[in-house]
Amino acid sequence: MNSDLNLEAKRHSLAHLLAAAVLELYPDTRNTLGPAVENGFYYDFDFLTPISDKDLNKIENKMREISKSWNGFSHKEAIQEEADILFEDNPYKLELIKEIVSRGEKITLYTSGDFTDLCRGGHVEDFSEIAKDSWRLSHIAGAYWRGDEKNKMLTRIYGLAFNSGDDLVAYEKRMVEAKERDHRKLGKELDLFTFSDLVGSGLPLFTPRGQAMRESITDFLWSLSKKYGYQKVQIPHIAKLELYETSGHAEKFRDEFFYVDGAQSGQKFVMKPMNCPHHTQIFAAKPRSYKNLPLRFTELTMQYRDEKPGELLGLSRVRSITIDDAHIFCKPEDIKIEVTNIVKIIEEFYQALGMWNKGKTFWVSLSVRDPKTPEKYLGDSDNWDKAERYLQEVSVELGLDAKRMEGEAAFYGPKLDFMFTDALGRERQLATAQVDFVQPQRFGLEYTASSGERATPVMIHRAVAGSLERFMAILIEHFAGNFPLWLSPTQVKIVPVRDSHDAHARELFNMFVGSGIRAEIDESDVNLGKKIRAAKVEKAPYWIVVGDKEMESGKYILESSSGKKMEPLGGDAISDLLLKQISDKSLLE
Repeated sequence: MNSDLNLEAKRHSLAHLLAAAVLELYPDTRNTLGPAVENGFYYDFDFLTPISDKDLNKIENKMREISKSWNGFSHKEAIQEEADILFEDNPYKLELIKEIVSRGEKITLYTSGDFTDLCRGGHVEDFSEIAKDSWRLSHIAGAYWRGDEKNKMLTRIYGLAFNSGDDLVAYEKRMVEAKERDHRKLGKELDLFTFSDLVGSGLPLFTPRGQAMRESITDFLWSLSKKYGYQKVQIPHIAKLELYETSGHAEKFRDEFFYVDGAQSGQKFVMKPMNCPHHTQIFAAKPRSYKNLPLRFTELTMQYRDEKPGELLGLSRVRSITIDDAHIFCKPEDIKIEVTNIVKIIEEFYQALGMWNKGKTFWVSLSVRDPKTPEKYLGDSDNWDKAERYLQEVSVELGLDAKRMEGEAAFYGPKLDFMFTDALGRERQLATAQVDFVQPQRFGLEYTASSGERATPVMIHRAVAGSLERFMAILIEHFAGNFPLWLSPTQVKIVPVRDSHDAHARELFNMFVGSGIRAEIDESDVNLGKKIRAAKVEKAPYWIVVGDKEMESGKYILESSSGKKMEPLGGDAISDLLLKQISDKSLLE
């Protein structure tokens, strides 16, 4: 059996075991849904008797006791009347049964031991396949029924499950490290961003240090983009709803929009949830010829989504989303070269982060339509076929070895998604190139072809970092705050030994800042040891101690966070050295 499918079967079987144990310990509880998920499983319950994490040990012990009498799972199909009788005291199961019948699907029941559940299947054939030390219950959380905050809050019990005890131990070690790397913890310690109840949830505020990081990212992106003919544009933060109805976004995402009423005009607007429709209107502002194409518009701008409160998570999930957005308007025959150039930008960008190592640190998804659900996608099937073929050819020609992933396309077109693995082995979808025949048609965009006839351009959506907030969260955790020199908010820290050295240290500081290096000076009234410890806690890549010897010689020892000390150099030489490392995007050894 495929190892991934086998592990999913183990996890789903354990979810059944969890439900059986809970119902035996708390007979008045109603069980709802219990799927396998990444790293384990969970089951949602409606408890009449409240429980807490303190009860997990008792529940887990009961699971292990019951498992001794469980072998495989028997399965049967049932008619609605039979299933309704079986679950007559459980309104959640009755709701599910009704939905299954309305979809014309069969009702299937799975039994192991004395426990029977409504289930589609996917279990182990024998419970002995599940190693006793490969799983445990982890924690309890709240969860709305069906994920809708209008419904009742249920109790969700999570479990961890892997193929072996060693895998579980390795995962738990990674989670301990992940806690130390948590971007919310490090973001506060490194003074990168904050949140305010007065501003609102999901609306981050970036400090000078955090903004320095953001500008390092976006300045680098612009330096790469302008080499390929991109031009900066700027759009407003609101628009009429009609814009998104025309693009098709309103149909898909209307529930995530922020709505704005004009107090003076009486007009109704939407905080822009995406930027591409605005960019179509820049294209449409004047007649275009094939000689003008491709047009490559890029912009760093915010968009807004009304995310559910329970889904907000530090910078990883926010309501104000800064996008390094770019849209290319081109002829169909330009698609391959434009996507190829996008891949080149992505490669150079992620090389500077030490993350470009195909097959080890990233892989590429050719995200296409799900042929079983054509109603989810807009546009002409022939254009979809053409776009998918072009992306496949780019993958082959560049050696990307993109995996075809059905159902992962955007509603308007297929895409190449770059899936990166961080330092803890977690997979993140970051950069993307998306081919879109749909929006140019819906907006009636045209250009004059070489034949003199009117033609519709193709639109290519490009993101390299994607959401800057989410990208920063990923980088903070990936580097554990020990950023490459070019990205670090403080690139060198000046540490005077005593007050009498402050003035000289200030001169050195001013020289670095004047040359474009992000320097800080520690003039606090503490001893040298504490200043050095502070530089290490703040994860400064380099620091320089200024004392009597340094003042007399005019030479300084550059110390790195890796523990290396360089030979004494003059201030100008150190400045040149740092500027070269910053320019080269060198990673600290």
